[in-house]
Amino acid sequence: MKRVVITGVGAMTPIGNNAFTAWENATGGVSGVSEATLIDIEKVDVKITAEVKDFNPADYMDKKEAKRMGRFSQFAVAASKMAIEDARIEIGKNAIPERVGVWIGSGIGGLGEFETQHRKFLEKGQRRVSPFTIPMFIPDMASGRVSIELGAKGINNCSVTACATGSNSIGDAFRSIQNGLSDVMITGGTEAAITEMTVAGFSNMTALSKNPNPEKASRPFDKNRDGFVLGEGCGVVILEELEHALTRGANIYAELVGYGSTGDAYHITSPAPDGEGAGRAMKLALEDASLAPEQVDYINAHGTSTQYNDLFETNAIKAVFGDHAYNLSVSSTKSMTGHLLGGAGAVEAIFSVLAIRDGIMPPTINYETPDEALDLDYVPNVAKKKDLTVVLSNSLGFGGHNASLLFKRFDG
Repeated sequence: MKRVVITGVGAMTPIGNNAFTAWENATGGVSGVSEATLIDIEKVDVKITAEVKDFNPADYMDKKEAKRMGRFSQFAVAASKMAIEDARIEIGKNAIPERVGVWIGSGIGGLGEFETQHRKFLEKGQRRVSPFTIPMFIPDMASGRVSIELGAKGINNCSVTACATGSNSIGDAFRSIQNGLSDVMITGGTEAAITEMTVAGFSNMTALSKNPNPEKASRPFDKNRDGFVLGEGCGVVILEELEHALTRGANIYAELVGYGSTGDAYHITSPAPDGEGAGRAMKLALEDASLAPEQVDYINAHGTSTQYNDLFETNAIKAVFGDHAYNLSVSSTKSMTGHLLGGAGAVEAIFSVLAIRDGIMPPTINYETPDEALDLDYVPNVAKKKDLTVVLSNSLGFGGHNASLLFKRFDG
């Protein structure tokens, strides 16, 4: 099996329009949650979201082509261009186009574009519907657009596993390199689904926080948590076969050493009791990497700020790590970014990799009232410095999808 390293990162998030600004704000405990501007808040009972701010697609792509893309695809193109530049990869020069693949998923795709065109159809008839409607909203188009923009001719795919999408995409791209099918993979997750319908659906499910204070609303692991904050954004990492990276003198952030993916086979929205499926995903990632639980230093948790997720993920960590659960640290960067749905796992993978690089664990902000049932170190409110060797990132999605990625410091 080929070894796989991370050589580039790119992101578009509510706390920064590139990976490094987002990371600086994550370690600084900066919240990206505010009153919603992308929706008519008079139509819904939840008024807060975590939006990408000051995004101009024309800064990253042709203006005409940008108008033919969904916002989620625009995010993916922007983040991918940043990641490929960070990796110093020039497709066709230091990477063979047919050996460079793209695997970028989206949990929902262009729901906003679909809603806009549907309104036009109802109000003005068929002729007013854009001929680009279908390519604007189908979830695979983010991956397709990135392939076209960058000239990547290898495997081109899209995972759709709800909130596990970003992590599953990275894990599946990892396998492509491990198995010798690709030299480089441009991979991650993207989402731009802040619409009235999305908010209404999640709100009626009682999944969203109704805390009137935007910056305090996302509070994973806190006793008074009352739901997640809907966000948007994208994360893209460049995965590269180790020898390919070394040959061209690439900067290596970390090594991706383990991937676990499981199904709960339990419920469409609720996680399996005590996070049984999530626990198996973590175990599989450890087994895949041939690492012992005691070797993990930090976990970037799924940590949505919902009652069941935070409890069951905590219980799963205790089941997998035993006494070591109390020696490692766990935090949720969703406390700052909100929940990016299909983009969450990829942004959190970037944070995990940069945590290893910098030796710092980002905090769980808004942690004010401990929950008696949640008794791990959640890195409350302030980042902690620690020499990190192994970091685990969890993503759990509706439909019972669970994905865990295991990153390790690259020591040659």
